[in-house]
Amino acid sequence: MADGKNPGRGGHFYRALFCSTFWISAFTVGGGFVIIPLLKAKYVDEYGWLEDKETLDLVAIAQSMPGVVAVNAAILLGCRMAGIPGALTALAATILPPLITLSVIAQAYEAFASSPLVRLALKGMQCGATALIINVAVDLVRKQCAEKRAIPLVILVGTFIANFCFGVNLMILIVIDALVGLLCLRWAEPN
Repeated sequence: MADGKNPGRGGHFYRALFCSTFWISAFTVGGGFVIIPLLKAKYVDEYGWLEDKETLDLVAIAQSMPGVVAVNAAILLGCRMAGIPGALTALAATILPPLITLSVIAQAYEAFASSPLVRLALKGMQCGATALIINVAVDLVRKQCAEKRAIPLVILVGTFIANFCFGVNLMILIVIDALVGLLCLRWAEPN
């Protein structure tokens, strides 16, 4: 596994990184939260380029940064694997498929907008995207339960209840969760 300081990656790595990220981006519908488990499956499970915990940490950072989650995650993961060239490769592979798709759709917008087949296909893809997001949430809960750490589970459940039941703004919840995490980390540090 390479780090950003000493990439040590050859042309084969960059081709594999570009092609795998391009195809994931091309066939992922539903935003950044859907692409993340697919990137993890490819980078961690299949290729072994990153560790599971490291990927989860980078994805958490990507989610807290301004911008598109999928692009942020690709940049951070690419940078971790191969420095700036890896970040640029993953960035290009992530943004090209939507750019190409939107360019084609823009040329034939009326045909796409009025097509019942397109509407049905999009409904089906929404269902699949929902299943992937639920899968990520279940994996996260399982990992936290396996580590027997109560604070992340309390944060997870509290954030869900605050947003779902009481409509608390997600941005406010992210800031609160970050502060709670920092306080817990500070509290756990030996003096």
